[in-house]
Amino acid sequence: MAENKIREGIIEALRKNPQGLTILDISKVLEVNRNTVTKYIYELSGAGVIEHRKIGTAKLCFLNKKGEKKWESTI
Repeated sequence: MAENKIREGIIEALRKNPQGLTILDISKVLEVNRNTVTKYIYELSGAGVIEHRKIGTAKLCFLNKKGEKKWESTI
């Protein structure tokens, strides 16, 4: 899966699940390794596109609406 496809897949998965998804859930949806998803989660988080909250040992990820619009304008 190409880099942009993974980023877009993460954003789309979070758009469809506003309650949030864990990194493991996202990796299952995209059928991509969990470590690969983690890399892009941190990239998108740094860009302000998504937010994540630690719940126990898991990270629950949410789409940041303001950041999403900023990211789409750079694509």
